[in-house]
Amino acid sequence: MNYYSTGNRQLRRSLKDAVLDGLAPDGGLYMPESIPVLPKEQLHSFKTKTFPEISREIALSLFHEDLPEPDIIRITDSAINFDTPLVKVEDGIYTLELFHGPTLAFKDVGARFMARMLEHFTRGLNQKINVLVATSGDTGSAVASGFLNVEGVQVFILYPSGGVSKLQEMQLTTLGGNITALEISGTFDDCQRLVKSAFQDSDLTKNMILTSANSINLARLLPQSFYYFNAWARLSENQEFYVSVPSGNFGNLTAGLIAGKMGLPVKHYIVATNVNDVVPEYLDTGKYRPRPSIATIANAMDVGNPSNFARILDLYGHSHETILDVMSAYSYTDKELKETMGDVYRRTGYLLDPHGAAGYQALKQHAPKEEGISGVFLETAHPGKFSLTVEEVIQSTIEIPEKLKQASSKEKVSIPLTSEFSELKEFLVQTVR
Repeated sequence: MNYYSTGNRQLRRSLKDAVLDGLAPDGGLYMPESIPVLPKEQLHSFKTKTFPEISREIALSLFHEDLPEPDIIRITDSAINFDTPLVKVEDGIYTLELFHGPTLAFKDVGARFMARMLEHFTRGLNQKINVLVATSGDTGSAVASGFLNVEGVQVFILYPSGGVSKLQEMQLTTLGGNITALEISGTFDDCQRLVKSAFQDSDLTKNMILTSANSINLARLLPQSFYYFNAWARLSENQEFYVSVPSGNFGNLTAGLIAGKMGLPVKHYIVATNVNDVVPEYLDTGKYRPRPSIATIANAMDVGNPSNFARILDLYGHSHETILDVMSAYSYTDKELKETMGDVYRRTGYLLDPHGAAGYQALKQHAPKEEGISGVFLETAHPGKFSLTVEEVIQSTIEIPEKLKQASSKEKVSIPLTSEFSELKEFLVQTVR
């Protein structure tokens, strides 16, 4: 199958080239020229299958034109070796826990899959692959873990200084080896801008192979569709359901929309953001106004110019009216997120992280409009990653998972850089030889 750029549908690449490019030469994002639709019989068979088994079938549907079946199975089985359980929070409302992978965040799914696909595509190359990734928190740790010690790959993780939680920072700055953490004096949007600038700099691209592990890369994005099917499969009924997605760079939502195009019976998508409400504003007004991000307790959603919005526009022909039919959006302040976390914990005993709190509250706001339809919100990271905020809200200590304790006991190693592209370029030129 070919993959086209959202900036120019005539610009097409193979899966291998699209994955190695990361970003299209014209600055657009790659999209598959066709999205497979699953037979209803196959969809209903998921009810009796595990998450890894479902993932294998979705991967085969997505990539069967691009890779031999044994390679798809090997990549998927190696990447998806943990569960994403569906947990009932209250009547009609469930959460899909996406924090059971190695770094306790949803991005383990896409990062591990991409690492293995990239390793497959780079076999036999006599030149090192350089992965550039911007993170507002969990992407960095997931990519670092997924790519650690992958032969022939060097990873550079750009993160905003002071813009991620302390435990998230320790997860991405303590691994060493082929993982280099670059601490940028700026916001996540600055980090994302630097990565995009590197891909479009001819001096760099002529002298080194650059790709991205952000959700702008298809190999990171498409596997995130796997767990949407698992959410539906774990529901007892066979009907449509609501999905509420905490959203920052909008890769997670885009993967869910693609799952819907594949036949997943989603009645309506619910977008949950913090005060960085560029997309909710677009839905309200029809105008897209990117702007500098604002720091919040839900730092993974601190994005003022979400890259994947270009894919959403492309999926629906840039039609504001069509997009309104598919999704609704809600935004919340830190105060509102804390109130939600406290309320849910007191009433149900379920412990939310700030991002899950946004997903839960958005679902509650929207779903009651139609009774009898189940709703699922995505819990994207373990609450332990935000222990200071969570403990302040519930007025009690929480148990920190052993994986996080191990990271926090190691020595942080990062390289400070400004948000000037010239400084990043010079660093890469001097480092990558």
